[in-house]
Amino acid sequence: MLPSKKLFNLTFAVIATAGVTFISGVGVGPLPPLGNLLNPGTGVWTMARDAQLPTTRNMHIPGLQHPVIVSFASNGGAYIKAQSNHDLFFTIGYLQAKFRLFQMDLMRRQGEGLLSQIVGKEALPSDEFEDSLGISRTAATEWLDTPVNSPAYHALSAFSQGVNARITQDERTGNLPYMFKLLNYKPTLWTPIDSLVIQGDMTQTLDLSTTPIAYALLVHSLGYQRTMDFFPVLPIDKQHPYDLGPYPKAPLTKIVQSPFVTKSEYLAATALGHEIEQVPPQLLHQFSDSNNWAVSGSRTASGKPLMAGDPHLNQTIPSIWYQITASSPSYHFSGVSIPGIPIILIGHNQDISWSLTDVQNQSTYFYEERTSAKHPGQYYFRGKWINMETINYTIPVKGKASVHWPVELTVQGPILTDHGATLAMDWMGNIPSPDMQSLLGVVKSTNYAQFKSALSLWHSPTQNFVYADRYGNIGMISAGYYPIVNASKPWLPMPGTGQDDIVGSIPYASIPQVYDPKSGFVFSANQREVGPNYPYYIGTSADFFSNGYRADEIYRVLSKGHHLTVKDMENLQNNVRDDLAGRMVPKLLQALQTTSLTGNEAVADSTLSHWNDEMNVNSVGATLWWTFWTSYLQDTFGPWWKADHVPVNVDPNLAIGPSQTSLDEDLEAWTQNDPNNRAFTPPVGAHRSAPQVMRLAFSQTVQKLSKELGPRVSTWTWGRIHARHFPALSQIPQLGYGPRPSGGDEWTVDAADGGAISTAGPSWRFVMNWANGKGYGVYPGGQSENPLSPWYEDQISAWWNGQYYPIWSQQHISHEASTVVWNINP
Repeated sequence: MLPSKKLFNLTFAVIATAGVTFISGVGVGPLPPLGNLLNPGTGVWTMARDAQLPTTRNMHIPGLQHPVIVSFASNGGAYIKAQSNHDLFFTIGYLQAKFRLFQMDLMRRQGEGLLSQIVGKEALPSDEFEDSLGISRTAATEWLDTPVNSPAYHALSAFSQGVNARITQDERTGNLPYMFKLLNYKPTLWTPIDSLVIQGDMTQTLDLSTTPIAYALLVHSLGYQRTMDFFPVLPIDKQHPYDLGPYPKAPLTKIVQSPFVTKSEYLAATALGHEIEQVPPQLLHQFSDSNNWAVSGSRTASGKPLMAGDPHLNQTIPSIWYQITASSPSYHFSGVSIPGIPIILIGHNQDISWSLTDVQNQSTYFYEERTSAKHPGQYYFRGKWINMETINYTIPVKGKASVHWPVELTVQGPILTDHGATLAMDWMGNIPSPDMQSLLGVVKSTNYAQFKSALSLWHSPTQNFVYADRYGNIGMISAGYYPIVNASKPWLPMPGTGQDDIVGSIPYASIPQVYDPKSGFVFSANQREVGPNYPYYIGTSADFFSNGYRADEIYRVLSKGHHLTVKDMENLQNNVRDDLAGRMVPKLLQALQTTSLTGNEAVADSTLSHWNDEMNVNSVGATLWWTFWTSYLQDTFGPWWKADHVPVNVDPNLAIGPSQTSLDEDLEAWTQNDPNNRAFTPPVGAHRSAPQVMRLAFSQTVQKLSKELGPRVSTWTWGRIHARHFPALSQIPQLGYGPRPSGGDEWTVDAADGGAISTAGPSWRFVMNWANGKGYGVYPGGQSENPLSPWYEDQISAWWNGQYYPIWSQQHISHEASTVVWNINP
């Protein structure tokens, strides 16, 4: 019998929700003919049949070479035992398509610029942007460059065959996932290029930014010097890089002292900012993402390493992850894969374990091309006029005529706007790279030397790969392509005439890395990986390098840790202590000692004086702290933004608020070490100091919360103004989870990114214990995308409560009484 909630959701979704939307509010367009939609044999109602949990049975799937055994744990985790490498990747493709086919199709359509074909004209800005960006062009080149006899070629080919075996089966039985029926279309057969497009989607989410555009707008408004005072190349507060040096010798990038932004560059940046505003926000890198660390046996109770990782990504249902454990003649691994990609990204094999965080270095550059009406279709580069390459796209639009979309390319990259100035974008994600080959090498590695060698092939997105092994070693390497730019200000749009081009990359031996450090631990949380003496430019404090507060908390806990256990790793991943609050609240309390407090102000002051800096859902101190810091930022920087007309309406990344890197770092450092900094005094007005602005912000905080939450301070709990929400990919509200009052904030290790209603955070929590070779993991969601399946959102409760599932060995799972087994034959 179907759960009543699920039955209601299904009925409501199909009959009442004629305006189904998805992918950030994009409209679905006309519903399919109701006769087809409600056909009892092949219509949307088949989702109830498809939602039933698998049962033990024998199966035949054409395309396999040998029998395969698939065992399912109680939470849907798939355990694959294959007799050939081909059958391993074939089965992974089949299972991902069985449980996540619509998600896979949606992701490839996003990267290939084909969303409008299934949802209508509202998706055109996304499709046009993706066609201009060129993920599909890069993916096609990568596939052509993949050697026919390479492991990557065989894995991608076998995976595609497995996906297509499931698509063919679903079409033959009328059992395609319900969203295909609701949107009235069928998926095309899968190709290796589709998998590489999805790989490009993830690179885009983690590496693509418009930072130079934001800098151009800031410099035009605030002037260069003030912009660099507020958003310096290097952060001004104390941080904890994981690679402490010594660093290699290399020429330091010369810093130009007084550049300016021309009117044409400003107009182009403004136009591009408005265009980007129309693109779904998840297509650009917005948040600092993820934590990972490893602890050597010198600091653990067992004497063996512990490793942990929790990537912070957009949290949706279904999740971005699909969990698998697998074995074949050449592969033995366990972890999480991305639907559409045939290998795990995070996990372990029999000898090593690894996890990822984003490096956050600058990977996107903008160039102003010199064009002339006298040379139409050309640009000036290295002393001569060169023809632009034009690629013409035809974008099919559901219910409308197809749209012609020409994309012009220069040597730097695609032209994104020609309003005011002609701006081209050079993005590292557009460099064809053998990342799939690199991942397969990582999965097969048995020691750090092999691990490091495999990562030498990795280009983008640049990632901090943490490492631990059963022999007792730990390490970290920030693998990827780090551009060396022949320019003095690469954080601004640069001339496209050739003199400021990328001239190479940082040598692999010189990228951030560490192996078996004396401290006994390594960690990354998107902080700048190296100290101020690192000789290469890798980005500014505004390139989404984290402000370092999560890293500081991890450092604080691990540096004091001895006899650490798996439970300690889990507790740290679920830690909601705000390290910045621990530094700033004492300063606030000190400032308030010199003023007279009455009523709720006195109660709030007393509450903060007894607060433990933890952003718990029922904490009043958390609410006071976050509201105060938001006001403190606005009261300090707001007058400058207003006086100089910073165009926040053009680029929301320019808005003043918590996690507007590097304003938090500035304010922290000035409050502690420079309380009379010029920034505290408005452009027009009397001199102010940090304590004065703090008192003003505190008064505003109490007034604001009294008005919004009522007169009793004791009721101002964090959960009243902060929640987590896991929206459904279909964007049918009833099929998501939340919003639900939640602890954490953007700087706690258990991060809640995205504001008052967080939709980004830990997407997978993983702990590896090399004392017994066992892993533990959980993600907020479930293995199935079918809303009626018991595996749709079954792991959210465990994730929410800080609980983990053991990741069993194949031998153990085969002896569990509850295990479901598929015996699959060719």
